[in-house]
Amino acid sequence: MYIIPAIDILNKKVVRLREGDYGQVTNYEVTLEEMIERYQSNGTDFIHIIDLNGAKGDFSNQEYLAEIIHKTSMKVQYGGGVRSIDKVKELLEAGIYRVIVGTQAITNPTFLDELSTELVGKTKCADHVVIAIDVLDEVIKYSGWMESSPVKLLDYVDRCLSLGFFRFLCTDINKDGKLGGAGVELYKKLLDHSPFIKLIASGGVSSMDDIKKLSHINVESCVVGKAIYENHISVEEIKEWNLKAMASL
Repeated sequence: MYIIPAIDILNKKVVRLREGDYGQVTNYEVTLEEMIERYQSNGTDFIHIIDLNGAKGDFSNQEYLAEIIHKTSMKVQYGGGVRSIDKVKELLEAGIYRVIVGTQAITNPTFLDELSTELVGKTKCADHVVIAIDVLDEVIKYSGWMESSPVKLLDYVDRCLSLGFFRFLCTDINKDGKLGGAGVELYKKLLDHSPFIKLIASGGVSSMDDIKKLSHINVESCVVGKAIYENHISVEEIKEWNLKAMASL
C-alpha cells in the first residue's frame, strides 16, 4: 500500500472541508504550486488533486489547474467536475495519470456504459479511471456530497465491475476532515465483498498508525490531506513509507 498526498482546491486556494461541508472550510496559507513542489522535492511521484468548485458544477478553477498540472512531472490523480466522456479523454490525453469520475456516473444511467465502450479494452484506460464512491452511513453521496443516491453501495460496486472498472476511491464522509481515524470498517466491507478491487481509501487519516491499519486490510493506497497540513504526518514519513512499499513489490 502506498500513500497519495491530497490537495483540495476551492476558489484557487488550498483548503480542506470537514465532512464535505462547504460551510466548514479550513484555508491554508500555501499555494498549489508550493504544495506540488514540496511533495516532488521530497521524492513523492503521485499527487491527488480535487477541484472542489468543479465538484459542484462551477468550472472557474479548471484553466488555472490545467496550467499548473501541465508543468509537473508527477503522476496526477484528478477529480472534480468531470462531467463528460470527452472530458475524461481530454484529461487523459493531456497527461493526467488517473481521472476520477463521480457525480456523472451516479446521475447519468448511460455514462458508465458509454465510458466502458469508449475506453475499456481499447486503450486499457480502465486502469486510469477511478470510480469515486463518497459514502455517508452507507449512502452514496454526489454533487460535492450535497445529494444522496438511492443506489445501494455494494450494488453500485458490482455494476462498475461488470463494466470493467476496478479501481475505486472510497471516501468515508463521517471521517473526512476530522483527523479521527480512517473508516477501516467501511473499507473492509467493500474488500470482503470484492477482494480483487483496487481500493483507494480517503477520509480521517490522522497518523501513521491509521496508515498501518489500512495496510493490514490490503487497500491499494490511501489519500492523506489534512494530517499533512496540520503536521500529524510528515512528508518525510510519507516518502519513507512509499519507498518501502515500492521495495516490497
